[in-house]
Amino acid sequence: MMKAYRWKLSLPMIAGIVCVVAMFVLLYNETLSSLYMTSFLRFRSTCARRDHVTDMKRKKDEENEEESRVEYDEDICDITEGKWVYNRTIKPQYSDTSCPYLDRQVSCVKNGRPDSGYKFWQWQPRECSLPRFDAKRALRKLRGKRLMFVGDSLQRGQWQSFVCLVESTIPIGEKSMKRGRVHSVFRAKEYNATIEFYWAPFLVESNSDEKIIGDPKQRILKVDTVAKHAKHWLNVDYLAFNTYVWWMSGLKLKSLWGTFANGEEGYEELEAAVAYRLGLKTWANWVDSTIDPNKTRVFFTTMSPTHMRPQEWGNPKGIKCANETKPVKKRAQWGSGSDKRIMKVVTEVIGKMKTHVTMINITQLSEYRVDAHTKVYTETGGKLLTNDQKADPLNHADCIHWCLPGLPDTWNQIFLSNL
Repeated sequence: MMKAYRWKLSLPMIAGIVCVVAMFVLLYNETLSSLYMTSFLRFRSTCARRDHVTDMKRKKDEENEEESRVEYDEDICDITEGKWVYNRTIKPQYSDTSCPYLDRQVSCVKNGRPDSGYKFWQWQPRECSLPRFDAKRALRKLRGKRLMFVGDSLQRGQWQSFVCLVESTIPIGEKSMKRGRVHSVFRAKEYNATIEFYWAPFLVESNSDEKIIGDPKQRILKVDTVAKHAKHWLNVDYLAFNTYVWWMSGLKLKSLWGTFANGEEGYEELEAAVAYRLGLKTWANWVDSTIDPNKTRVFFTTMSPTHMRPQEWGNPKGIKCANETKPVKKRAQWGSGSDKRIMKVVTEVIGKMKTHVTMINITQLSEYRVDAHTKVYTETGGKLLTNDQKADPLNHADCIHWCLPGLPDTWNQIFLSNL
Protein backbone atom coordinates (compact mmCIF):
# COMPACT_ATOMS: atom_id res chain seq x y z
CA MET A 1 0.00 0.00 0.00
CA MET A 2 1.06 3.47 -0.70
CA LYS A 3 1.65 5.77 2.25
CA ALA A 4 -0.19 9.14 2.30
CA TYR A 5 2.12 11.94 1.41
CA ARG A 6 2.22 14.61 4.07
CA TRP A 7 3.14 18.17 3.39
CA LYS A 8 5.66 19.50 5.69
CA LEU A 9 5.56 23.28 5.70
CA SER A 10 8.58 25.08 6.83
CA LEU A 11 8.36 28.32 8.79
CA PRO A 12 9.45 30.51 5.85
CA MET A 13 6.74 29.04 3.64
CA ILE A 14 4.03 29.74 6.27
CA ALA A 15 5.22 33.32 6.61
CA GLY A 16 5.08 33.80 2.85
CA ILE A 17 1.53 32.48 2.58
CA VAL A 18 0.34 34.77 5.40
CA CYS A 19 1.85 37.81 3.67
CA VAL A 20 0.15 36.98 0.36
CA VAL A 21 -3.26 36.53 2.07
CA ALA A 22 -2.86 39.77 4.02
CA MET A 23 -1.94 41.71 0.88
CA PHE A 24 -5.01 40.31 -0.92
CA VAL A 25 -7.32 41.24 1.96
CA LEU A 26 -5.85 44.77 2.10
CA LEU A 27 -6.32 45.36 -1.61
CA TYR A 28 -9.87 43.98 -1.47
CA ASN A 29 -10.83 46.27 1.46
CA GLU A 30 -9.38 49.31 -0.26
CA THR A 31 -11.45 48.54 -3.35
CA LEU A 32 -14.60 48.14 -1.23
CA SER A 33 -13.80 51.33 0.67
CA SER A 34 -13.34 53.25 -2.56
CA LEU A 35 -16.60 51.94 -3.93
CA TYR A 36 -18.39 52.70 -0.65
CA MET A 37 -17.08 56.27 -0.45
CA THR A 38 -18.00 56.91 -4.08
CA SER A 39 -21.52 55.58 -3.48
CA PHE A 40 -21.81 57.43 -0.19
CA LEU A 41 -20.75 60.75 -1.71
CA ARG A 42 -23.08 60.19 -4.61
CA PHE A 43 -25.90 59.38 -2.15
CA ARG A 44 -25.16 62.47 -0.08
CA SER A 45 -25.13 64.62 -3.19
CA THR A 46 -28.42 63.12 -4.34
CA CYS A 47 -29.97 63.64 -0.90
CA ALA A 48 -28.73 67.21 -0.77
CA ARG A 49 -30.25 67.90 -4.16
CA ARG A 50 -33.49 66.22 -3.10
CA ASP A 51 -33.56 68.20 0.16
CA HIS A 52 -32.95 71.41 -1.76
CA VAL A 53 -35.71 70.58 -4.24
CA THR A 54 -38.03 69.64 -1.38
CA ASP A 55 -37.27 72.88 0.48
CA MET A 56 -37.82 74.91 -2.66
CA LYS A 57 -41.08 73.09 -3.36
CA ARG A 58 -42.23 73.58 0.24
CA LYS A 59 -41.35 77.27 0.07
CA LYS A 60 -43.18 77.58 -3.25
CA ASP A 61 -46.21 75.77 -1.85
CA GLU A 62 -46.24 78.09 1.15
CA GLU A 63 -45.99 81.12 -1.13
CA ASN A 64 -48.78 79.76 -3.32
CA GLU A 65 -50.89 79.03 -0.27
CA GLU A 66 -50.29 82.54 1.07
CA GLU A 67 -51.07 84.03 -2.33
CA SER A 68 -54.29 82.03 -2.53
CA ARG A 69 -55.28 83.36 0.87
CA VAL A 70 -54.60 86.91 -0.21
CA GLU A 71 -56.87 86.29 -3.21
CA TYR A 72 -59.67 85.15 -0.87
CA ASP A 73 -63.05 85.50 -2.57
CA GLU A 74 -66.28 85.50 -0.58
CA ASP A 75 -68.15 84.37 -3.70
CA ILE A 76 -66.20 81.11 -3.56
CA CYS A 77 -66.05 80.65 0.22
CA ASP A 78 -69.15 81.07 2.38
CA ILE A 79 -67.77 82.94 5.37
CA THR A 80 -70.95 82.36 7.40
CA GLU A 81 -70.43 78.59 7.52
CA GLY A 82 -67.79 77.47 9.99
CA LYS A 83 -66.85 77.17 13.64
CA TRP A 84 -64.80 78.92 16.32
CA VAL A 85 -61.52 77.16 17.09
CA TYR A 86 -59.57 77.87 20.27
CA ASN A 87 -55.89 78.61 19.60
CA ARG A 88 -53.85 79.82 22.54
CA THR A 89 -50.61 79.79 20.53
CA ILE A 90 -51.56 82.75 18.35
CA LYS A 91 -51.49 85.94 20.38
CA PRO A 92 -53.69 88.95 19.63
CA GLN A 93 -51.91 91.54 17.48
CA TYR A 94 -52.45 94.28 20.07
CA SER A 95 -53.82 94.75 23.58
CA ASP A 96 -55.92 97.36 25.30
CA THR A 97 -52.77 98.54 27.05
CA SER A 98 -50.51 98.59 23.97
CA CYS A 99 -52.90 100.42 21.62
CA PRO A 100 -53.38 104.04 22.73
CA TYR A 101 -56.49 104.63 20.61
CA LEU A 102 -59.02 102.35 22.31
CA ASP A 103 -62.01 103.83 24.11
CA ARG A 104 -62.30 102.83 27.72
CA GLN A 105 -65.74 101.41 26.92
CA VAL A 106 -64.17 98.44 25.09
CA SER A 107 -60.92 98.04 27.10
CA CYS A 108 -62.14 95.03 29.06
CA VAL A 109 -58.81 93.86 30.54
CA LYS A 110 -57.96 97.37 31.66
CA ASN A 111 -61.43 97.54 33.21
CA GLY A 112 -60.82 94.40 35.27
CA ARG A 113 -62.07 91.48 33.20
CA PRO A 114 -60.31 88.46 34.78
CA ASP A 115 -60.65 85.88 31.98
CA SER A 116 -58.81 86.14 28.67
CA GLY A 117 -60.00 83.12 26.69
CA TYR A 118 -62.33 85.24 24.54
CA LYS A 119 -59.26 86.69 22.77
CA PHE A 120 -57.99 83.34 21.46
CA TRP A 121 -60.92 82.04 19.43
CA GLN A 122 -60.37 81.99 15.66
CA TRP A 123 -63.09 81.76 13.06
CA GLN A 124 -62.53 78.78 10.75
CA PRO A 125 -64.80 78.79 7.69
CA ARG A 126 -65.82 75.34 6.52
CA GLU A 127 -64.58 75.69 2.94
CA CYS A 128 -61.49 77.87 3.22
CA SER A 129 -58.92 79.38 5.54
CA LEU A 130 -59.38 82.97 6.67
CA PRO A 131 -56.00 84.73 6.45
CA ARG A 132 -54.63 86.48 9.53
CA PHE A 133 -54.86 90.26 9.40
CA ASP A 134 -51.75 91.59 7.63
CA ALA A 135 -51.08 95.16 8.78
CA LYS A 136 -48.48 95.88 6.10
CA ARG A 137 -50.78 94.63 3.37
CA ALA A 138 -53.61 96.77 4.73
CA LEU A 139 -51.43 99.88 4.68
CA ARG A 140 -50.19 99.15 1.18
CA LYS A 141 -53.81 98.86 0.07
CA LEU A 142 -54.56 102.22 1.65
CA ARG A 143 -51.54 104.08 0.31
CA GLY A 144 -52.72 107.51 -0.84
CA LYS A 145 -56.34 106.69 0.04
CA ARG A 146 -59.10 107.31 2.57
CA LEU A 147 -60.99 104.58 4.40
CA MET A 148 -64.05 105.70 6.36
CA PHE A 149 -66.23 103.64 8.70
CA VAL A 150 -69.71 105.13 9.02
CA GLY A 151 -72.31 104.16 11.60
CA ASP A 152 -72.89 103.73 15.32
CA SER A 153 -70.71 102.72 18.28
CA LEU A 154 -70.38 99.14 16.96
CA GLN A 155 -68.95 100.50 13.74
CA ARG A 156 -66.70 102.71 15.84
CA GLY A 157 -65.48 99.54 17.55
CA GLN A 158 -64.58 98.04 14.18
CA TRP A 159 -62.78 101.26 13.26
CA GLN A 160 -60.76 101.21 16.49
CA SER A 161 -59.93 97.54 15.90
CA PHE A 162 -58.64 98.36 12.40
CA VAL A 163 -56.56 101.27 13.68
CA CYS A 164 -55.05 99.16 16.47
CA LEU A 165 -54.26 96.33 14.07
CA VAL A 166 -52.11 98.61 11.87
CA GLU A 167 -50.77 101.32 14.17
CA SER A 168 -48.01 99.27 15.84
CA THR A 169 -46.24 98.83 12.48
CA ILE A 170 -46.02 102.61 11.98
CA PRO A 171 -43.20 104.60 13.63
CA ILE A 172 -44.34 107.02 16.35
CA GLY A 173 -43.58 110.15 14.37
CA GLU A 174 -45.41 108.84 11.30
CA LYS A 175 -48.91 108.54 12.76
CA SER A 176 -51.48 110.81 14.39
CA MET A 177 -55.04 110.74 15.67
CA LYS A 178 -57.57 113.54 15.67
CA ARG A 179 -60.70 112.69 17.65
CA GLY A 180 -63.94 114.53 17.11
CA ARG A 181 -67.46 114.20 18.39
CA VAL A 182 -68.73 113.20 14.95
CA HIS A 183 -65.67 112.73 12.76
CA SER A 184 -62.37 111.14 13.86
CA VAL A 185 -59.28 110.65 11.71
CA PHE A 186 -56.24 108.39 12.16
CA ARG A 187 -53.44 109.29 9.75
CA ALA A 188 -50.57 107.10 8.56
CA LYS A 189 -48.24 109.80 7.20
CA GLU A 190 -45.71 107.57 5.46
CA TYR A 191 -48.53 106.00 3.44
CA ASN A 192 -50.47 109.25 3.00
CA ALA A 193 -53.49 107.28 4.20
CA THR A 194 -56.34 107.96 6.61
CA ILE A 195 -58.57 105.56 8.53
CA GLU A 196 -61.63 107.52 9.62
CA PHE A 197 -64.85 107.16 11.58
CA TYR A 198 -68.00 109.16 11.01
CA TRP A 199 -70.79 109.00 13.57
CA ALA A 200 -74.24 108.47 11.99
CA PRO A 201 -76.11 105.84 14.04
CA PHE A 202 -79.11 105.72 11.68
CA LEU A 203 -77.21 106.76 8.52
CA VAL A 204 -80.21 109.00 7.83
CA GLU A 205 -80.59 112.21 9.83
CA SER A 206 -82.14 112.30 13.30
CA ASN A 207 -82.42 114.63 16.26
CA SER A 208 -80.03 112.31 18.14
CA ASP A 209 -77.05 112.55 15.82
CA GLU A 210 -74.77 114.94 17.71
CA LYS A 211 -76.36 115.40 21.10
CA ILE A 212 -77.43 111.88 21.93
CA ILE A 213 -80.96 111.52 23.26
CA GLY A 214 -80.98 108.60 25.67
CA ASP A 215 -84.75 108.09 25.68
CA PRO A 216 -85.74 106.30 22.45
CA LYS A 217 -89.25 107.74 22.79
CA GLN A 218 -87.85 111.23 22.18
CA ARG A 219 -85.87 110.38 19.05
CA ILE A 220 -87.17 111.49 15.68
CA LEU A 221 -85.78 110.23 12.37
CA LYS A 222 -85.77 112.00 9.03
CA VAL A 223 -85.94 108.82 7.00
CA ASP A 224 -85.80 110.54 3.61
CA THR A 225 -82.51 112.44 3.88
CA VAL A 226 -78.82 111.79 4.50
CA ALA A 227 -77.63 115.15 3.15
CA LYS A 228 -76.24 116.49 6.43
CA HIS A 229 -74.05 113.42 6.85
CA ALA A 230 -73.34 112.55 3.23
CA LYS A 231 -71.37 115.70 2.47
CA HIS A 232 -68.65 114.20 4.67
CA TRP A 233 -68.65 110.93 2.69
CA LEU A 234 -67.54 112.50 -0.58
CA ASN A 235 -64.08 111.87 -2.06
CA VAL A 236 -63.54 108.80 0.13
CA ASP A 237 -61.97 105.75 -1.54
CA TYR A 238 -63.44 103.08 0.73
CA LEU A 239 -66.75 103.60 2.55
CA ALA A 240 -67.82 100.99 5.12
CA PHE A 241 -71.37 101.48 6.42
CA ASN A 242 -73.38 99.89 9.21
CA THR A 243 -76.61 100.62 11.04
CA TYR A 244 -78.79 98.34 13.14
CA VAL A 245 -78.89 98.41 16.91
CA TRP A 246 -80.26 101.98 17.24
CA TRP A 247 -83.34 100.93 15.30
CA MET A 248 -84.10 98.08 17.71
CA SER A 249 -85.51 99.87 20.74
CA GLY A 250 -88.58 97.66 20.78
CA LEU A 251 -90.73 100.72 20.16
CA LYS A 252 -92.28 102.22 17.07
CA LEU A 253 -89.99 104.86 15.59
CA LYS A 254 -91.07 108.45 15.13
CA SER A 255 -90.35 109.12 11.48
CA LEU A 256 -90.49 112.21 9.29
CA TRP A 257 -90.33 112.46 5.52
CA GLY A 258 -91.16 115.13 2.99
CA THR A 259 -92.36 118.56 4.09
CA PHE A 260 -94.72 118.76 7.02
CA ALA A 261 -96.47 121.94 7.98
CA ASN A 262 -96.17 121.07 11.65
CA GLY A 263 -92.43 120.43 11.49
CA GLU A 264 -91.32 117.73 13.91
CA GLU A 265 -94.90 117.43 15.15
CA GLY A 266 -95.78 115.88 11.80
CA TYR A 267 -94.04 112.55 12.45
CA GLU A 268 -95.64 109.16 12.14
CA GLU A 269 -94.81 106.16 14.28
CA LEU A 270 -93.61 103.25 12.18
CA GLU A 271 -92.60 99.68 12.92
CA ALA A 272 -88.83 99.27 13.07
CA ALA A 273 -88.59 97.16 9.91
CA VAL A 274 -90.72 99.65 7.94
CA ALA A 275 -88.74 102.69 9.11
CA TYR A 276 -85.47 100.81 8.50
CA ARG A 277 -86.47 100.02 4.91
CA LEU A 278 -87.32 103.69 4.23
CA GLY A 279 -84.04 104.85 5.76
CA LEU A 280 -81.89 102.26 3.95
CA LYS A 281 -83.54 103.05 0.61
CA THR A 282 -82.70 106.73 1.17
CA TRP A 283 -79.07 105.75 1.78
CA ALA A 284 -79.08 103.45 -1.27
CA ASN A 285 -80.48 106.20 -3.49
CA TRP A 286 -77.70 108.53 -2.38
CA VAL A 287 -75.05 105.90 -3.14
CA ASP A 288 -76.51 105.16 -6.58
CA SER A 289 -76.86 108.82 -7.52
CA THR A 290 -73.58 110.10 -6.08
CA ILE A 291 -70.89 107.43 -5.89
CA ASP A 292 -68.58 106.79 -8.83
CA PRO A 293 -67.74 103.06 -8.52
CA ASN A 294 -64.52 103.65 -10.45
CA LYS A 295 -63.27 105.87 -7.63
CA THR A 296 -65.06 104.61 -4.51
CA ARG A 297 -65.80 101.13 -3.20
CA VAL A 298 -68.77 100.70 -0.88
CA PHE A 299 -69.10 98.10 1.89
CA PHE A 300 -71.97 97.30 4.24
CA THR A 301 -71.47 95.40 7.49
CA THR A 302 -74.50 93.32 8.48
CA MET A 303 -76.07 93.53 11.92
CA SER A 304 -74.06 92.89 15.06
CA PRO A 305 -76.05 90.55 17.38
CA THR A 306 -77.00 91.33 20.95
CA HIS A 307 -77.25 88.57 23.58
CA MET A 308 -79.85 89.27 26.26
CA ARG A 309 -81.66 85.93 26.67
CA PRO A 310 -79.38 83.07 27.75
CA GLN A 311 -82.18 80.50 27.42
CA GLU A 312 -81.85 81.00 23.65
CA TRP A 313 -78.38 79.44 23.68
CA GLY A 314 -79.18 76.73 26.23
CA ASN A 315 -78.32 78.41 29.53
CA PRO A 316 -81.63 79.05 31.30
CA LYS A 317 -79.88 79.91 34.57
CA GLY A 318 -77.64 82.52 33.00
CA ILE A 319 -77.89 86.28 33.48
CA LYS A 320 -77.82 87.86 30.03
CA CYS A 321 -74.26 87.30 28.68
CA ALA A 322 -72.62 88.00 32.06
CA ASN A 323 -71.05 84.66 32.95
CA GLU A 324 -70.37 83.28 29.48
CA THR A 325 -66.76 82.30 28.79
CA LYS A 326 -67.06 80.21 25.59
CA PRO A 327 -68.80 80.54 22.23
CA VAL A 328 -72.04 78.69 21.60
CA LYS A 329 -71.39 75.37 19.86
CA LYS A 330 -74.90 74.83 18.50
CA ARG A 331 -74.70 75.10 14.72
CA ALA A 332 -76.70 77.93 13.12
CA GLN A 333 -77.46 79.47 16.51
CA TRP A 334 -79.76 82.45 15.97
CA GLY A 335 -81.30 84.48 18.77
CA SER A 336 -83.72 87.35 19.09
CA GLY A 337 -80.77 89.77 19.12
CA SER A 338 -80.54 89.42 15.32
CA ASP A 339 -83.74 90.52 13.59
CA LYS A 340 -84.30 88.46 10.44
CA ARG A 341 -86.68 91.13 9.12
CA ILE A 342 -83.80 93.61 9.11
CA MET A 343 -81.47 91.13 7.43
CA LYS A 344 -84.11 90.63 4.73
CA VAL A 345 -84.42 94.40 4.22
CA VAL A 346 -80.63 94.75 3.82
CA THR A 347 -80.48 91.90 1.31
CA GLU A 348 -83.41 93.21 -0.73
CA VAL A 349 -82.42 96.88 -0.80
CA ILE A 350 -78.73 96.27 -1.58
CA GLY A 351 -79.70 93.61 -4.12
CA LYS A 352 -81.61 96.21 -6.16
CA MET A 353 -78.88 98.86 -6.15
CA LYS A 354 -77.06 99.86 -9.35
CA THR A 355 -73.82 100.39 -7.44
CA HIS A 356 -72.04 97.23 -6.34
CA VAL A 357 -71.94 97.04 -2.54
CA THR A 358 -69.76 94.40 -0.87
CA MET A 359 -71.59 92.95 2.12
CA ILE A 360 -69.41 91.98 5.09
CA ASN A 361 -71.63 89.33 6.63
CA ILE A 362 -70.60 89.10 10.28
CA THR A 363 -73.98 88.22 11.81
CA GLN A 364 -73.97 84.42 11.96
CA LEU A 365 -70.37 84.04 13.14
CA SER A 366 -70.98 86.74 15.77
CA GLU A 367 -74.14 85.00 17.00
CA TYR A 368 -71.98 82.30 18.59
CA ARG A 369 -69.84 84.77 20.56
CA VAL A 370 -71.89 85.20 23.71
CA ASP A 371 -68.56 85.32 25.59
CA ALA A 372 -67.04 88.29 23.74
CA HIS A 373 -69.18 91.21 24.99
CA THR A 374 -67.90 93.87 27.38
CA LYS A 375 -70.38 92.66 30.05
CA VAL A 376 -69.75 94.58 33.31
CA TYR A 377 -66.15 95.46 32.37
CA THR A 378 -67.08 98.71 30.73
CA GLU A 379 -68.30 102.22 31.39
CA THR A 380 -71.63 103.96 31.27
CA GLY A 381 -72.17 107.69 31.03
CA GLY A 382 -68.39 108.14 30.79
CA LYS A 383 -67.75 106.41 34.12
CA LEU A 384 -66.57 102.88 34.87
CA LEU A 385 -69.11 100.64 36.52
CA THR A 386 -68.88 100.61 40.30
CA ASN A 387 -68.45 97.39 42.25
CA ASP A 388 -72.14 97.49 43.16
CA GLN A 389 -73.08 97.83 39.50
CA LYS A 390 -70.75 94.98 38.52
CA ALA A 391 -72.49 92.83 41.11
CA ASP A 392 -75.80 93.48 39.32
CA PRO A 393 -75.28 92.18 35.77
CA LEU A 394 -79.00 91.86 35.13
CA ASN A 395 -79.26 95.65 35.05
CA HIS A 396 -75.73 96.66 34.07
CA ALA A 397 -74.11 93.99 31.86
CA ASP A 398 -73.45 95.34 28.35
CA CYS A 399 -74.30 92.53 25.92
CA ILE A 400 -74.25 94.82 22.88
CA HIS A 401 -70.65 96.06 22.59
CA TRP A 402 -67.55 93.87 22.21
CA CYS A 403 -64.22 93.75 24.05
CA LEU A 404 -61.09 94.76 22.13
CA PRO A 405 -59.00 92.97 21.17
CA GLY A 406 -61.74 90.53 20.32
CA LEU A 407 -64.49 89.73 17.86
CA PRO A 408 -64.27 92.95 15.73
CA ASP A 409 -60.71 91.90 14.80
CA THR A 410 -62.27 88.94 12.97
CA TRP A 411 -64.67 91.31 11.20
CA ASN A 412 -61.61 93.20 9.97
CA GLN A 413 -59.94 89.99 8.80
CA ILE A 414 -62.96 89.46 6.57
CA PHE A 415 -63.06 93.12 5.57
CA LEU A 416 -59.39 93.18 4.57
CA SER A 417 -59.85 89.99 2.57
CA ASN A 418 -62.46 91.84 0.52
CA LEU A 419 -60.67 95.22 0.34
